[in-house]
Amino acid sequence: MKRQNDDLNSHSNTAATLTDTSLLQLFQIHDSAFPIGSYTHSYGMETYIQEDLIRTKEDLISFCTSFLFQNLVRGDAILIQEAYAAAEAQDMDKLLELEQLCGAIKLAKESRDASVNVGRQFIRTVTPLGTDPLLAEWKERIDAKAIKGHYAVLYGIYSATTGVSAHHAVMTYLYATLNGLITNAVRAVPFGQNTGVQAMNKLIGPVAEAAQLTARLTLDDVSNNALGIELASMKHEYLFSRLFIS
Repeated sequence: MKRQNDDLNSHSNTAATLTDTSLLQLFQIHDSAFPIGSYTHSYGMETYIQEDLIRTKEDLISFCTSFLFQNLVRGDAILIQEAYAAAEAQDMDKLLELEQLCGAIKLAKESRDASVNVGRQFIRTVTPLGTDPLLAEWKERIDAKAIKGHYAVLYGIYSATTGVSAHHAVMTYLYATLNGLITNAVRAVPFGQNTGVQAMNKLIGPVAEAAQLTARLTLDDVSNNALGIELASMKHEYLFSRLFIS
């Protein structure tokens, strides 16, 4: 019992009690059948594959680990956390600032386009599922072309409206993003499905570590150190053949 209490207390500043309903809502929006298009993007991974830089399970784990800590944690994860807090405070000015920052830190046009395309499909899909006024207002701004509609900001807003904790929202986002990359790698390399399962299992620990690290970060820590991955995204449109959009 002491260990369980310690685990709960370790996230007391970032995580509220995860209810069954909020947990199931997280499951739903990250299901592969949820039509937001996230599984059509490789975020530069397809370039690495065609340049013969990802050939083994270990190569894939290395790529995903770099993407996790050098791109996601210092970018989208912090923005989700900040958007969650801003949504709880109904701070529209802060959300608009985060929207601009989300586009600015994505150096490759392909990365920015993926963020916007997934975000817009996400808001179109979740809006009919609830009547939260903040989400409705955000959709109106997107429809009016007043904002782009980046996915990380939308995800942070949506998570705040469901009652799921910021910690669990970030952790689930990180897990789902890497799981999508591995699913795509199985299709593109190709790896066997067992290889993909083993790779994702190896990444569970790093995902939990990354979520805990994010909880200690602020907007001052936002950066993009995954320059190789950004360059791979820029080169993607020139590949001889492509399975994915980015």
